[in-house]
Amino acid sequence: MLLTERRGYIDCMMLEKCCNNAARRKRTMSELDNSAEAEKPYIDIQNLTKSFTVKGERLEVLKGISLSICKGDVFGIIGLSGAGKSTLARCINRLETPDTGRVIIDGVDILSLSKSQLRRERQQIGMIFQTFNLFEAKTVYQNIAYPLAIRGVKKEKRDRRVREIAEVVGLQEKLSAYPAGLSGGQKQRIGIARALANNPDILLSDEATSALDPQTTLSILELLKDINKTMGLTILLITHELDVIKYTTRNMAVLEDGVISEAGRTGDIFANPNSATGKMFLKVYSELQESYVQGGGI
Repeated sequence: MLLTERRGYIDCMMLEKCCNNAARRKRTMSELDNSAEAEKPYIDIQNLTKSFTVKGERLEVLKGISLSICKGDVFGIIGLSGAGKSTLARCINRLETPDTGRVIIDGVDILSLSKSQLRRERQQIGMIFQTFNLFEAKTVYQNIAYPLAIRGVKKEKRDRRVREIAEVVGLQEKLSAYPAGLSGGQKQRIGIARALANNPDILLSDEATSALDPQTTLSILELLKDINKTMGLTILLITHELDVIKYTTRNMAVLEDGVISEAGRTGDIFANPNSATGKMFLKVYSELQESYVQGGGI
């Protein structure tokens, strides 16, 4: 089952404690929701299509995707394997070029940009991956500094930025270490730090917690929520894990066979899913939670 039992068994008491802590923050979640609603879409995806040729046959992966995300939102996209989630993420930062449609970010259609303009625009989009994508032969410091180095940022400024971001993600004591000696959670923190190095406006997370244990997942999700709050980043979480969506996001969309089958407030979709995929995910999630409680998990 794609919504793994391991993920479904996240300790409910830990989630409740983290949620209570979040509720005590200076700026409440409802205030963030209201401010997001008041703004026009920051990411506006219009009728996006993408296909690939596989063994001589055309495979449609995205079939007219339209989606709007407000600035400062934490937005989740969930779907089964093969639904087109990662392809959509790669089209947003134009690692893949869509066949048709538009991707407008802060008023700029990134599909109309030249190569040099696109390079500048991509600096405003950080991306974190499930597999970390680290340089094993480089230290934590060098991994974080890499995007700054290739931009030609001067050493003094680069050093200052690396140390600032390392403190944000809790790696200030690990800068001279190598990835091989670190835990999965620490490796993902390197990935997050590297994605933040250029001070982006958007953070794309493509299955970033799928390879992590429940406790480490919670710590990474808390870090992302803190980054959203303190830095004002717009975060797009792409995952097949319903617990990640429920715990972290304010708004969400369900991707089903290359189309958006439903989108809206996370709480509303959890309360009353309309799509077949949404209903299936919620059914499995509820059954796992019930099994966990009956088994003495809380």
